[in-house]
Amino acid sequence: MRIPHRQLAVRAFCLGTTLNNAVATRTSSVSPTPRRPFGDILFFNLTRFFALATLLMLIGIIISLFIGAMPAIRQFGWTFLWTGDWNPPMEKFGALIPIYGTLATSLVALVIAVPISFGIALFLTELSPPWLRRPLGIAIELLAGIPSIVYGMWGLLVFAPIFGKYVQPALANTLGNVPLLGKLFEGAPLGIGILCAGVILAVMTIPFIASVMRDVFEVTPAMLKESAYALGATTWEVVWNIVLPYTKVGVVGGIMLGLGRALGETMAVTFLIGNMNFFNGFSLFLPGNSIASALANEFAEAESEIYTASLIELGLILFFITLVVLACSKLMLMRLSAAEGSKT
Repeated sequence: MRIPHRQLAVRAFCLGTTLNNAVATRTSSVSPTPRRPFGDILFFNLTRFFALATLLMLIGIIISLFIGAMPAIRQFGWTFLWTGDWNPPMEKFGALIPIYGTLATSLVALVIAVPISFGIALFLTELSPPWLRRPLGIAIELLAGIPSIVYGMWGLLVFAPIFGKYVQPALANTLGNVPLLGKLFEGAPLGIGILCAGVILAVMTIPFIASVMRDVFEVTPAMLKESAYALGATTWEVVWNIVLPYTKVGVVGGIMLGLGRALGETMAVTFLIGNMNFFNGFSLFLPGNSIASALANEFAEAESEIYTASLIELGLILFFITLVVLACSKLMLMRLSAAEGSKT
């Protein structure tokens, strides 16, 4: 029985394809793996070394802080965290006042800086005319380059007298009459204090947060925003429903950057917080102290071992406060991502 030429050609083509695939598979299995170029190997090991060096440096800082603070940890234990005594001649130390001053000034700075930074970024990306966008953006970024000691001197010599004469009495007469909230606005309007230091910290952190928010807002695809505008959405609806969900990681990162600047700021807070180690209440008008300010003012004067160890333990506490803040921000981002996944 003769096979038609067309079927014969099809069978021959299939047989040839099968043989070619088998030969190619066998050849690829026995061929040696190509060697990586020397430049790739060098670049990989160099970057890995930098990453490991950063991790080892962080571990070394933690270990050195623990070793330096060990005498204070052994003597005071956990009571060091909630004790308000700070008496170097009597060698009685507690971290309550510096911790409260650090957290209070940073919280005041965030409450003021985040809405203002959001408004600046929104104006620069959505509402500003083109001729004003670049000069205003450069001016905002230049504020971040001003040294902190200049902010502190300006705050002490110019801002604090005006703040104590006009702003603090107005706050005491308005918010001071609100139940519970009024406890934060009691006391004499001295100008300097926790609230004044927090306001200056807000001025210092606004450029950082606003710059990051502006950059991440500009990353949002124009097609998404134009589609929302075409459907009749307002500018606020576009920002709230399109821009913020798309850039939430960058926005939170900018806020954490500003919070890190506020937590670790030294000179400006030293000028304005009052540097008082007496706990007279939770009023923001009263002078206080912060961890960074206490370290800057007293580390050179620490003579005894327990005094130095207490200051080092303050630095260790500040390190863990920053670590907790970063961990909470990471967990918040993970929950936001999980919520978006459940919605989709």
